[in-house]
Amino acid sequence: MSKPESHRYRVGYALEPKKVRSFILNSLVDYANQRGIDLIQIDPTRSLIEQGPFDCIIHKLYGEDWKKQLDEFSAAHPKAVIIDRPDLIERLHNRESMLEVVNQIKITLENGTVGIPKQLVIQESKTLDDANAIEELGLNFPLIAKPLDADGGPNSHNLSLVFDQSGLKTLSFPVVLQEFVNHGGVIFKIYVAGQRITCVKRKSLPDIPEEKQKTMTGALPFSRVSNAAVQGNSHNKEDDIAQKNIEKAEMPPENLIEGLAKALKEAMGLNLFNFDVIRDTRDPTRYLVIDVNYFPGYAKLPTYESFFTNFLCDIAHLKTA
Repeated sequence: MSKPESHRYRVGYALEPKKVRSFILNSLVDYANQRGIDLIQIDPTRSLIEQGPFDCIIHKLYGEDWKKQLDEFSAAHPKAVIIDRPDLIERLHNRESMLEVVNQIKITLENGTVGIPKQLVIQESKTLDDANAIEELGLNFPLIAKPLDADGGPNSHNLSLVFDQSGLKTLSFPVVLQEFVNHGGVIFKIYVAGQRITCVKRKSLPDIPEEKQKTMTGALPFSRVSNAAVQGNSHNKEDDIAQKNIEKAEMPPENLIEGLAKALKEAMGLNLFNFDVIRDTRDPTRYLVIDVNYFPGYAKLPTYESFFTNFLCDIAHLKTA
């Protein structure tokens, strides 16, 4: 049963059209409505102040005009909650700075360590001209190559696996070069929405035996790594292997999931994010954070409607407490 109109909590959302289509589903709107929360779409081309009132604003828009809009709205409505501050979100637009925070936090595990893969930012191609440049920089092939910018643009998802010097010549710069770690073909995606935390298992790059690593050349986009790594298997067989890997993979310890999520939330000052964790197959006590994303695809979670609505209820209760 819906709450009386006077007690309803108004949440404005400012998202790109693609994000609206994938996230603001009828199931979420209906679930939130039943909990006394109204989700209201914001038109970023119009004055934010004129579109209110809002008790809370969630957003995934960037640029100086949008920042100015939020600043003006906050000045006019200081009690409204803005999730999250644009200057804090921007840290996650750079693949170097997004992982630095992991090295700055401290969590204690009885049987395990948490860190990030070895990685370097290469600004220009000539840095890698020397045949021994990679080894001199403290890395070894194969390497994962990622665009430095992680702003959601068309090129930010162009990731590849580089096997030798010739593969480096195919890259666009600046680029982040990161050690490749076999991790059982499974990635742990940990979603955070305020105090709400959940972890799911997903398919990842397959393991590549060391003998095969030495025979592969050039660079492969991520979409083609699976085929190359398990050559000879049919597509269905490949999917079966991936599914079995996911089913048998043991979840990280609960204290790692919760401890890391809370520490990252506090260190970054953000409410809406997820981070990807892998477990080194050579050392199952070694966990590595490889990516952090702002306002991720929550709709991919089972029962995301309750997960996200509970977060909004938490915010509403904090405001009225």
